[in-house]
Order: sequence, then structure tokens, then C-alpha cells
Amino acid sequence: MKKIFAIPLESGVLCSHFGHCEQFAIIEVEESLITTESLVTPPPHEPGLLPGWLAERGVTDVIAGGMGQRAVNLFTAQNINVNVGAQPKAPRELVTDWLNNSLKTGTNACDH
Repeated sequence: MKKIFAIPLESGVLCSHFGHCEQFAIIEVEESLITTESLVTPPPHEPGLLPGWLAERGVTDVIAGGMGQRAVNLFTAQNINVNVGAQPKAPRELVTDWLNNSLKTGTNACDH
């Protein structure tokens, strides 16, 4: 099973507001092992842009602190799984938690 995770970052940890992050960590997983990790700078914020932009990069899953419902719907339309309500941690730690079925998610930190 190959998965490609996108995690929005601010100062190297999960950014609480998905659409306004500084960078994305793109982490590839194969056979439940992290194989590659890279950082990419997103285009300037524009509502609805990021789901397609990340889909073009092969992203299959997103881990976020908060995200608007419209964005969740746009990701779903791109066949990208969304995990919201995650706590600020380093991206590799978040993916490891997901792989170990211990990713803690909660309330979506975004209310729009």
C-alpha cells in the first residue's frame, strides 16, 4: 500500500489553519514505512486551490489541525482522505502515529 501524506506546517510543526500554512510536508509511505519526505511551498492562498494542487502531487491523505468544510468536500472529490483535529507535532511523528493507529484527532480547529 502506497500513501502520500500532506501536512500543513508553520515553524516546522502542524499548522492549525490548513489554508494559511508556510509549507507542506509531503511524506510517502510504502508497506507501512516512511520512504521519502520533502517540503514544498504552496501557491498563494486562494479558496479551493489546494485540493487540486495537492492531488497533482499524488497526495492520498491529509493530516490537518483545522480545515473548512468546503475544503474537506473538495479533497473528498479528489479522493483524498482528510484527518482533522490533529495536534501540533512534527510531520514525521504525525504520520507515524497514523501508521500505528494512534493519531489523535478531535475538534476541527477551523469554524468556516
